[in-house]
Amino acid sequence: MIFARFLGARVWFIVLALCAAAVLVPMANQWLPATHPLHIPSYAIPLIGKYLCYALLALSLDLVWGYVGILSLGHGAFFALGGYAMGMYLMRQIGTRGTYGNPILPDFMVFLNWQELPWFWYGFDQFWFAAIMVVLVPGLLAFVFGYFAFRSRVTGVYLSIITQALTYALLLAFFRNDMGFGGNNGLTDFKEILGFPLQASSTRLGLFVATCIALSIGVVIVGAITRSKLGKLMIAVRDAESRTRFIGWRPEYVKLFAFTLSAMMAGVAGALYVPQVGIINPGEFAPVNSIEIVVWAAVGGRGTLLGPVIGALLVNSGKSYFTAAAPEFWLFVLGSLFVFVTLFLPKGIVGTFDERWGAMRSLRRSKNAEKGIGGGSGPRRGSGDPAPAPAE
Repeated sequence: MIFARFLGARVWFIVLALCAAAVLVPMANQWLPATHPLHIPSYAIPLIGKYLCYALLALSLDLVWGYVGILSLGHGAFFALGGYAMGMYLMRQIGTRGTYGNPILPDFMVFLNWQELPWFWYGFDQFWFAAIMVVLVPGLLAFVFGYFAFRSRVTGVYLSIITQALTYALLLAFFRNDMGFGGNNGLTDFKEILGFPLQASSTRLGLFVATCIALSIGVVIVGAITRSKLGKLMIAVRDAESRTRFIGWRPEYVKLFAFTLSAMMAGVAGALYVPQVGIINPGEFAPVNSIEIVVWAAVGGRGTLLGPVIGALLVNSGKSYFTAAAPEFWLFVLGSLFVFVTLFLPKGIVGTFDERWGAMRSLRRSKNAEKGIGGGSGPRRGSGDPAPAPAE
């Protein structure tokens, strides 16, 4: 009971919803006939799983943007690095089933006349090693980058620009064939994961369930942090960094912790994304992808736990619809959505709902107090999140 109260009702609502999805979606796919209106076709399973990966990615950005005030335009880089780490493992599992039948070298290395496996590919034939790299590589890059940036007190738009420059530099590097990551084509033609064929419906369902679990864990971690004393300190750094430093705290350490943890979460999202989509290429480093992540968090409501999840699901489901029905208009729809949210819903969907719901509760309490019904105690925050981010 104490643990549930500490995390808050909203965290448990998201976790229970994800647990329900992890159970009901496989049941709707396997048990219901194809003619049933609630049947979920097999092709939709990895699509929904991809949306949930994006939700975890948006949540990772919300940790640093909504609660610490760091607008990162380079989170797509951490997502892609986690994806490449998983892609390297999947490529090593192909073995002699590749086009050229080489048991050691991936097909693109054989095509480019590589004679031996590069040293940074060693160990990726083991899942445990790849799993460590999924979180270690993005986390290490974020730690080193954040240490120098926050130590130099780079903030605001300047920090956003250099994070975007970081992901663009990685984009150019991974496009090179001599980097050993597949160049423009990237990594693809995966066969299996942990011995299970990727094209099997059971494997796809297993990856979907794993994504639900990972997102649930991410929500619990972020919820526990933001509702703790550390979370209050993060909000203090976001709202008044100079005052926080004046009273003796080191805001750069708070930022570095949040930025590193956020990058590791983004790496996990990328690792779950790759086997469900079946490819990872340098296009994932594109700066526009990082900007889209910001749109997801802004639409849902930054500074909340539920907002980034809702924003990622809504925007990406809309993207799937519009890119099929009217692909030439999708970018206009996305831009218009961002402008609309900025002008009329500056706190996002969830933030605006929380604000109006709180105002209604306060008004109801004041009316009850005037009538002598109940106590006039102030509004409680037992089921919500910490104070949402101020509108910009």
